Amino acid sequence: LQVFDEEGKNVTPHPLFQPDPNAVPRQEKLNFKVFNLFYPGPCSTSRINSDIHFEQQCGLLPWFSAVQEEGAADLTEAELEQRVELLLSETYTLWMLDLPTALVSTEAEEAGRVLERNRIYAEMCSAKIDSDYFEEKMVQTISGAAKTKEVQCETITMAEKGMMVTFWDLENSLEASETEPAETQEPRAPAGKSSRSPSAEWQGQAVAARESAVPARSHEEKECLSEEILTSANLQQDLVVMERILMENIFQPKLAVYRQIPVLVEPVVTSDVEEADKDEDEDEEEKDEEKKQEEQPMPDPQQKPAEDAGPSLEQLWAYKCDLTSGHSVSSMAWNKENPDLLAVGYRESVSQDQKKGLACCWSLKNPMWPERIFRCEHGVTAVDFSLGSPSLLAVGMVSGAVAIYDVRSREDAALLDSSASLNKHKGPVWQLKWLEQDRGAAAGDKKETLMCISGDGRMTQWFIQQRLDCTDMMTIKRIESGKKKLPGERERKSEAPISQEAAGMCFDFHPEDTDIFLAGTEEGHIHCCSCSSKEQILGTYRGHRGPVYKVAWNPSSTDMFLSCSADWSILLWHRGSHTPLQTFTSVTAVVHDIKWGPKSAFIFTAVNERRVEIWDLSVSIFQPVFSCAASPAGNLSSLLFARNTECLLLGDSCGQVGVWQLHNLAAPSSHQV
Repeated sequence: LQVFDEEGKNVTPHPLFQPDPNAVPRQEKLNFKVFNLFYPGPCSTSRINSDIHFEQQCGLLPWFSAVQEEGAADLTEAELEQRVELLLSETYTLWMLDLPTALVSTEAEEAGRVLERNRIYAEMCSAKIDSDYFEEKMVQTISGAAKTKEVQCETITMAEKGMMVTFWDLENSLEASETEPAETQEPRAPAGKSSRSPSAEWQGQAVAARESAVPARSHEEKECLSEEILTSANLQQDLVVMERILMENIFQPKLAVYRQIPVLVEPVVTSDVEEADKDEDEDEEEKDEEKKQEEQPMPDPQQKPAEDAGPSLEQLWAYKCDLTSGHSVSSMAWNKENPDLLAVGYRESVSQDQKKGLACCWSLKNPMWPERIFRCEHGVTAVDFSLGSPSLLAVGMVSGAVAIYDVRSREDAALLDSSASLNKHKGPVWQLKWLEQDRGAAAGDKKETLMCISGDGRMTQWFIQQRLDCTDMMTIKRIESGKKKLPGERERKSEAPISQEAAGMCFDFHPEDTDIFLAGTEEGHIHCCSCSSKEQILGTYRGHRGPVYKVAWNPSSTDMFLSCSADWSILLWHRGSHTPLQTFTSVTAVVHDIKWGPKSAFIFTAVNERRVEIWDLSVSIFQPVFSCAASPAGNLSSLLFARNTECLLLGDSCGQVGVWQLHNLAAPSSHQV
């Protein structure tokens, strides 16, 4: 059959199957004869029909099928005697189901390879029993038929959660994700065990082991990353800034009073209804005040107005924390360059043993925790900042040791100490001070040294070279009592003193002449000494009956000085007189510290065990103008005036340094000086 279009072209479609003309089909010839096709009898027809039906099912006799379809057509004798040739060809094999056997004959070619693989697998299974590289894990990979279920549960609550991610967080996460694939390794088999070629079972268990190992490793990496973040310098700096902001918000009104600047008042935001109610309340208050004024009697024009209120103290805040509780404040010193930085020395307040002490640096920016904490082996008795190098802090201890710390460093170790010095003190260092002295004729040729006085009777001068070393400026000798012998009194036998040296307690250099200084002793004497004279002691002032705890030159009237002692008294001295000009005693308590006022030559402040006293010599020389118990919980131990502001700092035996605002102090007058 061919198909032609209108133009006469042959457009007969080609068959989809193109048989290969060169292929030779497999053919077989079968020669057989058919007998008794129409044998008379009842079995002949059934036999031929059964034979033809069997051969039709096998696809071998298509000609017989045609003969069977004709049915009634009779064959002639010639056709029956005719030789028929049948051609049988093989059809294509279609595999509908193939179940390979799991058994292999021992005589097969691959029997050796199968036995070797089975042996390797058995060794691998036995090695996994006690190994840490493998973990059994069940995995279900069959996906069941989808089912529709209805479950009744509690109400699902939704919550929004957000976090702030910065640029460096993204960068760190990216670096961690890049390094993780390189660090991740597949588990290895133990040494001495052979490995076989990868199979489905081995790959499945390796994947399971890797899945169980990676989350554990990522958890450890997260913990390490969190530790790195918490200990990073950037985070600590950010926390310091945040801490500064919080402290400024909390202490803003008190810091404003301290710095003598206006206090910021937050505006009150109210609604219209609240404003209307507030206006009504104000109108009612104004009416009540008018009624009260009408009821009050008229003031007497001849009556004098009340005098101004006297001096007073108002506490702003206190430098304290859990670390300093249980210690006593021994000394305080301001930084020479930064007026907001305060150094405080602490020692044990109860025990007399040489236990550990503290030297802390406090800042106005954070009154609740010190900026620097230096832990000392023994109790701290004196501290002072350097003038030439404001970052150096000198610390004296009960054991006689002297150490210098660098406040710029966050390390707890001392920069220099006197442990290697052969001339170190053998008694407590009760006071130390940095001093600039002239060392040449040229103006400005000054060198800063550290002066110390100790309980071993020595006053030393320390130098900072390759190590911290000192030389003795003077040795304080004991002197006999100046009591006169009464008529008829027998001469008493003098007992030999235990030591020829008198313990030094305090000193103070002259504000104008740095070669002259005062030294107070445990005997109650005050020596006027010179650094350049051959005779070191120029004079001795006798007046106290107990140890002299503090001496202080008057900064305005440089020939006057004060001294306080354990005999409950404060003495006013003149440099040219060896007897005190005035004795001040208000209570029977040990006077620990005294300081002249920074703005007046007549005002000084003293602290005893119970209270703080403010004396104004232009008002009274018998009673202080102000006195109060500034530390109800403990005893006062030291005091210090603030720089550039009218505030007073008071240290007590509980480890607190209170900051107090001074009010209504007399203004200085030059003619009275």
